[in-house]
Parts: sequence; structure tokens; C-alpha cells
Amino acid sequence: MTDTAGGPSLPQERRLVTEIPGPRSLELAARKNAAVSRAVGTTLPAYAVAAGGGVLVDVDGNSLIDLGSGIAVATVGNSAPKVVERVQEQVAAFTHTCFMINPYEGYVEVAEALNRLTPGDHEKRSALFNSGAEAVENAVKIARSHTGKQAVVAFDHAYHGRTNLTMALTAKSMPYKSGFGPFAGEVYRAPMSYPFRDGGLDGPTAAKRAIEVIEKQVGAANLAAVVIEPIQGEGGFVVPAPGFLPALVEWCRANDVVFIADEVQSGFARTGDLFACEHEGVVPDLIVTAKGIAGGLPLSAVTGRAEIMDAPHGGGLGGTYGGNPLACAAALGVLETIESEGLVDRARSIGKTMLDRLGAVQANDPRLGDLRGRGAMIAVELVKPGTTEPDAALTAQVAAAAHRQGLIVLTCGTFGNVLRFLPPLSIPDHLLTEALDLLERIFEETK
Repeated sequence: MTDTAGGPSLPQERRLVTEIPGPRSLELAARKNAAVSRAVGTTLPAYAVAAGGGVLVDVDGNSLIDLGSGIAVATVGNSAPKVVERVQEQVAAFTHTCFMINPYEGYVEVAEALNRLTPGDHEKRSALFNSGAEAVENAVKIARSHTGKQAVVAFDHAYHGRTNLTMALTAKSMPYKSGFGPFAGEVYRAPMSYPFRDGGLDGPTAAKRAIEVIEKQVGAANLAAVVIEPIQGEGGFVVPAPGFLPALVEWCRANDVVFIADEVQSGFARTGDLFACEHEGVVPDLIVTAKGIAGGLPLSAVTGRAEIMDAPHGGGLGGTYGGNPLACAAALGVLETIESEGLVDRARSIGKTMLDRLGAVQANDPRLGDLRGRGAMIAVELVKPGTTEPDAALTAQVAAAAHRQGLIVLTCGTFGNVLRFLPPLSIPDHLLTEALDLLERIFEETK
């Protein structure tokens, strides 16, 4: 990759001018505390003024290496040129008409692209929304309309959003659900395949365990949909054992249950496939996308089998801002960038580099209990040495040390003990190497 890139004329270097956060960021943090609800948290209060390639520049002039991509949103890089060009053209033409009132070609183009690119060669339809949670909620509505059934199954460690229904689908209480109930009904939970914590259970056996719970506690006759992340996001980047997802799909097909793949975090080249479910040839009935779809503009989608997507009555789906023309323009720029810059292959290259380097650290440090992920969606689960006991304190310590040294990393996991890495696919090799050098040093210093 080149040494400069797209919001990209930024020097691709880590540069520390002040402590992080610096004085201007601290001033803004004080203003934020006075003006913004305390319920809206920030992971690293280094206030951004520019970003591109593999760096984020803050108001104090610090240049940080970005291994977060705004939680997998800036997958093609911040202000990628093709995204900027298309958005500028659109914003000069019109910013909004509401697709349900006066439609426009951009929405149709995005739907056509999604129908073409998502797994399966069956006839498809798409509908566009604003956020991942909104799209998940609409996928459930569509499945219920199609099947005439109401129950929905999600999985242990799942995260699907913060709306009422998606909070019910989400597994973790704090900070996502606690105090916000009551939640939507007819939502049930099944055990996930979690190889590090399953005692060696293989994928088909883990699927059998989940299906037995579903059949006994819900009943296929009542079940509209199974909703699952092919690689879990907030739950800890849990990669199910091979065979788990195909076995679930097979059971769903046999029982008139809609299989919904939530690819909000894992989609759009992030995992080294365009979509994570492609790794095992899984073809979902409905696939939910957001985050990396539009380079930072709010957009999400549900794409799926035409007969399922067409089941709701006319006017039953939509929303004032859904498929906003600026977001659609950005999405077309994202797809063009993925193809023209070979970003699926780039994600695989990033993944190999990260797994090799972190694997070498793991070999000499028993606190790195598990190393997992695909492509540029990699995580390490930290534990007390010689056990599988989660070490959330160490995870927070490592993340804080990284932040102080100008390295943006994120944490996740049901037990708060997973470091997750989501570098933009535009990150140059020398920055990725420097980031891994820093992490290696931090692990050594925290022993």
C-alpha cells in the first residue's frame, strides 16, 4: 500500500505532540460533559479533525494509528476518494426527497448491487434503512410476515443493536440493556458455538445442541427466524466452529424458518470475503448489512430471497431517511473502491500479518488465551495464565496503554476481556507493523 492515502494526503505516521488526550481534547471533553448526555460514552477522548489511510489526527496535532475504523465503518479508509467524489456530486444535486415520495436512481443502484453481490444466485430484493439495528428489526418484521410465525431465536454473546427489539436479541446486559426494559417478546436464546469455551465441541455437535434447545423451548412450528452473526462482533469476535452455520441453515430450510445473517460488522470485505458467511458457502435467506456499507454515512440494508422480501404489504417497509441519496452515493463509492483496490485480498493479507505476529506473542504469553478472527477482523481473548478465566482488568490495562501511545484499539466480549482489531483496509504495511510492534511491547511491559 502507498504511504499516503485519501482523507488521504495525511502523512501516514504515528506522531505524538502531547499526552493523549491532549489539552485541546481535554477542553472539548469538558464541553462534552456539560452539553452531552452522560449516557453517551467515549472510548478515547482524542477529538478528531482529520483521518485517512491508517491514521486519525486529533485537535492537538497527534497522529494516531487507527485499528478501530470507527467500529468497522471506515473499512475502505476515511474519506476514500471515490466516496468523496460521489458524495460531492450528489450533495450538489439534492440532499433529500424521501425515496417513498420521489424516488431516485441511487437507491435502485445500491439495491441492484446488493442483490448481485450477496451470497446466492436466487432472485433477490433489497430495502434500505439507516442503522444496523433498524435493519435487523426490519429483517425480523419481514420474516414474521413471510412465515406467519412470531418467535425469533438469537444466540449467546449476540449483539444486534439498541432498539427495543434488538436489545431483546442482544445477549449482554451492561451497558446495552440494563434498566431499559421491558423488552420485545417472543425472543429466545440458543447456545452459540464458542470453540475456546466449548471444551472441544465441533461445529455440527454444537449446532445439534442449539437445535435441541430451539426445538424444546420454542418449537419450529412457532419460529419465524434464526438471527445470527457469522462472526460475532460485540460478543467477542467469536468465530463458530466449522460446520455450525451450515447445520443451522439446513435445519432452518427443513422447518420453514428464515435464516438471517447479521453481517453488520463483518460485511464488505472486512473478513477477507465480501461477506463472512461466504467462508463456508452459507447462503442466508436474509442478510443484514450496515457499518462498512457507506464509508461513514448512515445506511443499512436487508437483502434476501425475493419471495420473502416481497411478503410484507405495500408501504409496510420504509422510513423518512432510509436510503438517503448521499448515503447511497457513498455506498456506490465504497463498492467501487473495494473492487478497484482489491480490498478483499488486502483484508486477507492484513489478517495473515496480524495472526502471524500475534501468534508469536501468544506462544510466549499464556495470558493470550485465544487468538481468532478472519481478515481484518482479529481478536485476542485475555485470561488468567493457565486458565480460561477472563481477565478484563488486563484487557483494560493493555487498551489504555495503547491509547496513551497513539494506537486506537477497541475492547469487546461478554466478559470484557477481548481486544479487537479492525484496521481500515487502507492502512499501509509500515503502520500495521508499527502497531503490532507497539502491542508486543505493551504485552511485555504488562507482565
